[in-house]
Amino acid sequence: MRSDVYQKVTDKIIADLEKGELTWLKPWNAGHAAGRITRPLRHNGRPYGGINVLMLWAAAVEAGYLSACWMTFRQAHELGAHVRKGEKGSMVVYAGTISRSEDDDEEEEAGEEVKQIPFLKSYTVFNTEQIEGLPEQYQLRPEPVMDPLQQIAHADQFFAATGADIRYGGSRAYYSAGSDHVQMPHFESFRSAEAHAATLAHEIVHWTKRGDRLNRDFGHRKWGDEGYAREELVAELGAAFLCADLALTPEPAADHAAYIHSWLKVLKEDKRAIFSAAAHAQRAVEHLHGLQSSPDAGEGTVA
Repeated sequence: MRSDVYQKVTDKIIADLEKGELTWLKPWNAGHAAGRITRPLRHNGRPYGGINVLMLWAAAVEAGYLSACWMTFRQAHELGAHVRKGEKGSMVVYAGTISRSEDDDEEEEAGEEVKQIPFLKSYTVFNTEQIEGLPEQYQLRPEPVMDPLQQIAHADQFFAATGADIRYGGSRAYYSAGSDHVQMPHFESFRSAEAHAATLAHEIVHWTKRGDRLNRDFGHRKWGDEGYAREELVAELGAAFLCADLALTPEPAADHAAYIHSWLKVLKEDKRAIFSAAAHAQRAVEHLHGLQSSPDAGEGTVA
């Protein structure tokens, strides 16, 4: 790959953090006249996942796009449309692995394992606002506004369906690994029902890390160490993805500013850290969707 995609994306996140901004909260901070914030969508309506969510959210905010839909030059052409001359596309990535061995037969005979080499491929997509001649279903139109009571009821049902032990009391929201429960301040402590649900989204992502769920362990030993920072980054991203899925506005942790320094340290030392965090966040949200009772609730998304 000609350019270092890992470094390019990481540099963008770092630049935002150094300004005290969280890239994953920018869509909500910028407002959205066309309706609620959603995941970026492919041309076929399937949502993007992982790092591509952050990349396309950031691109949409920077350019002021209201449409959530993106497609390649070729996909637009196949729909009888065309990208306007002079328009600049946005990068998304595809991660995969390739098998490497000197001689497949010899490797098999010797009983040696074939190495799986990870790779990252980038390609370019365009927002539908950059494309002319698209069929009517791609035309930007305001989404119906969800009734706030229905919105919160839907979120409550989602969290209840996970089966997590959610307890109330005290002044802090946290996940206790020892007793495997999510602790939340009393409902009345929050400024709104949506703020309560968004905070719970963050803690429920932490809940997914246990060994019998996703077995996510970054070696956290004490508050503020590298493992702690990495897990908090996963919870931040996972909560943003989940809030988009549940039509909620994310609620930044009261002490998120204190995490920025530790996140910057991790990202500056490891250009793949944000990709890893986004992938773990994606798996956490997919796991939570998979616990829902509806037939299509567990349908995962891919990067």
